[in-house]
Amino acid sequence: MARASGDEEALAVAFAAHERWAFARAYREYASLLYSVAYNVLSNSEEAQDCVADAIARLWRSPSAYSSGRGSLRSFLVVCVRNEAISRRRRQSRRLRLEERLAAMPVEHQELEVADPIERDRVRRAFAKLPDDQRAAVALAFYEGKTHTEIASELNAPLGTIKSRISHGLRKIAASLGSEGGER
Repeated sequence: MARASGDEEALAVAFAAHERWAFARAYREYASLLYSVAYNVLSNSEEAQDCVADAIARLWRSPSAYSSGRGSLRSFLVVCVRNEAISRRRRQSRRLRLEERLAAMPVEHQELEVADPIERDRVRRAFAKLPDDQRAAVALAFYEGKTHTEIASELNAPLGTIKSRISHGLRKIAASLGSEGGER
């Protein structure tokens, strides 16, 4: 649908002014183009739809994200959606690599060979409940004896993030063991 350049400029000015109607209209006007951009990167229809919605929502939460000095509104939105799609694809790749590492880890660990089979099972259940990223960090630290720095390098994550994952994971395990303790 061809629009007059004055109409495009008015939409861009309203979008830059963070007017709600401008976001809704920009979404309607450019949805199919933005979806195509996201789909070309992600190759998944649902992910592409979510990507477009998330990119627009992120722009809504950032009042000064767009200004006419950044180029046309159409081009700006295309770049934002493309960047969001690339970020999603990278996160998916990291998640898949993490899942592959977890799948390759042995199920049995020396440290879990506790004389009391009930305790061993409780620890295994608590460990299994951890989110993948925390479970990987805790496993590398305690089952493989790696340092936080080695774990950060192996998981390609900042050192502080690794320390937080291990700390949160251990707290969750302790909480889980504490809550199961009353069930005996």
